[in-house]
Amino acid sequence: MAPAPASLAEDWRAGGFALYVHWPFCAAKCPYCDFNSHVAASIDQPRWLAAYRTEIARLGAELPGRVLNSIFFGGGTPSLMAPETVAGVIAAARDLWPFANDVEITLEANPTSVEAGRFRAYAQAGVNRVSMGVQALNDDDLRRLGRMHSVAEARAAFDIARDSFDRVSFDLIYARQDQDRDHWRRELTRALSMAVDHLSAYQLTIEPGTAFGARHARGGLRGLPDDDLSADMYLDTQEICAAAGLPAYEISNHARPGAESRHNLIYWRQGDWAAIGPGAHGRLSLPTGRWATEAHRAPGAWLAAVETRGSGDSLRELLGLSDRALEYLLMSMRLTEGMELARYLAHGAELSRSRLADLIGLGLVTHIDGRLAATMTGRPVLNAILRELAE
Repeated sequence: MAPAPASLAEDWRAGGFALYVHWPFCAAKCPYCDFNSHVAASIDQPRWLAAYRTEIARLGAELPGRVLNSIFFGGGTPSLMAPETVAGVIAAARDLWPFANDVEITLEANPTSVEAGRFRAYAQAGVNRVSMGVQALNDDDLRRLGRMHSVAEARAAFDIARDSFDRVSFDLIYARQDQDRDHWRRELTRALSMAVDHLSAYQLTIEPGTAFGARHARGGLRGLPDDDLSADMYLDTQEICAAAGLPAYEISNHARPGAESRHNLIYWRQGDWAAIGPGAHGRLSLPTGRWATEAHRAPGAWLAAVETRGSGDSLRELLGLSDRALEYLLMSMRLTEGMELARYLAHGAELSRSRLADLIGLGLVTHIDGRLAATMTGRPVLNAILRELAE
C-alpha cells in the first residue's frame, strides 16, 4: 500500500481532534438497538476507570501535544457511570492533552429520574453538554420502544439538564408504528417548544440481530409507515425545525447556530478521534499514515486486553488513499455545508464531470466556492447521489 503524500499528513486538522469513550452497559436492551450495549448485574467502576486511564495514557503517548476539541461519552448508557468515573476520565485526558478553550464534553443520558439525579454531579465533573435519549413524547410509543422512562420523566429530566448544563440535545425517533404525519408534526412541535438547542431526529430502522428485527421477520411488527410516508415525515422535520430556528446542519441533526455538535462535526469533517472502550472505532493520523482502530467488542475481552496487554484494540489498519477519499465523501456530504472538492481530489480521487453536471442540472447538488453539497431536493436521495459520485 502506497504511503499518503506528505501534504496529507496534517489533513485531520481540518476536522479537529476528539476522544470517544464507550460505556457498554445499559439497564435494559432496547428492542430497536444494534449498538454494542450489554446488561450487567454489577459493574466494578474503579476497575473500568483504571482501564480507561491506561488507554488514554497509551494514546496520549502516540499523539502528544494535540489540542483536544471534544470528549464524548457514548454507549450503552453513560449516565449509568458513577460521576467519579466520568471525572477521572476527563482528568486523565486533561493531564495528557491541552484542552481547547471551547472544549465540548458530552455525555449521553436517558431521562429516567435515577439518571437525571446525577446530572449536577456530571456537570461538576466537567461535562458541559448532555444528549438525552428521549425518543418519543408519547407514553404508549415509549413502551413499544422498550424505554424505561415516561414523558413526564423526560420533561422533568430536561428541566434539570437545562439547569445543569450549558448545552442540551435530545434524540427523537420518527416513522414509528401507527404514526402519521399529523401526530409527528404535533410531537416535533412540542419537542421544540422545550427550548432545546440541538435535536437529532432519526427514522426508525429495523436492524438484523435486534428484537425488532426478529419480530419484523415473523410479521409481528405491524403499522410501520411505508417509504413514501417516512419520506414525508423527513421533509416535515426539515420544515418545522427550520421554522423554529434549528435548521438541519446534517441529514438527521438540527441546531441553533453555534449549537452544532462539535464532536460529530469532527467525524463528518474527517478529523481524528481516539476511541476507547468495548467496540469503539477510531481514526488516527500518525507519521506512518491514517489508521482505523477497533476495540474488542465484548466488555470482558476488552477489559482483559487492557489489563494484560496494555491495549484494548483488536484491529489497527492502515487506510489507503482511496479508502480515505471514500470516507471523506460519504461523511462530509451528510453535512449541509458539503465537502471541500479540492480536499477530496487531493486524496487522488476522481470525479466524473459529466455525472456532476447531471446532478447539478437535476437540482440535486450545488458546486459553489469550491464546495460540493446536496440541495434540499437532493438530501432525501443522498445515497443515490453518493453512488453516482463514488463510481
